[in-house]
Amino acid sequence: MNCDCCCERCASRLYAREVPIFESLSEDELDRIISIRKHLSIKKGESLFIEGDKVSKLFIISEGMIKISKSTIDGKEQIINILSVGDFLGESNILGETQESNVSAIAVKDTDLCTISRKDLKEILYSNPEIALKILAELNKRLIVVENLSKNLSNNNPESRICYMLIEFSEKYGKEKNGEIEIDLPLNREGMANYCGIARETLSRKLSYLEHKNIIEIIGTKKIKIKNLRLLEEEII
Repeated sequence: MNCDCCCERCASRLYAREVPIFESLSEDELDRIISIRKHLSIKKGESLFIEGDKVSKLFIISEGMIKISKSTIDGKEQIINILSVGDFLGESNILGETQESNVSAIAVKDTDLCTISRKDLKEILYSNPEIALKILAELNKRLIVVENLSKNLSNNNPESRICYMLIEFSEKYGKEKNGEIEIDLPLNREGMANYCGIARETLSRKLSYLEHKNIIEIIGTKKIKIKNLRLLEEEII
């Protein structure tokens, strides 16, 4: 649904250059972006779009988190990426012809987004080609994420998959303190299992194993602390 309460927050993030693709714009150019953007608010678990939808807008996350996922042949969810504040999605149909999406975008938590139409964004890109270059650079990063995920999933060892995931999460969401890394987990246990392509029970068992070896510490359901990153990396077979 449309949302007015996040307008000031969206604007402040743009002016603070917290949206990387727009960080090189002048104040006047930012004013133009802010004047044409619209707002959307979705609740945890709601879909922004699903596989098969045609997406004709660029979405920029102002608050919250979105998971990008795809259905496997056997009907299970495979999480491909997690996007958070400042990230964008829907770019593939902005730069090319509008096609059906091959992924779904679902809110991990209550999420506010700025939206820019395909027509408006194209006008911006024509006058600011550096934005297109930044979008392409981000797409390249996401391609690397997908390649790493594919490599991880090709490893049949569940423990290695979990270790890869924890290392990735530590880089994206971790905070280092006294040689340890505390991670604010972006996914619940079911989501983490889907990200690794394993059963939830397997995930819980392997996490307990890593905790027993004093490599990690499980802090409730929202946090995990990596106590020894080197030993975690050595667990990857």
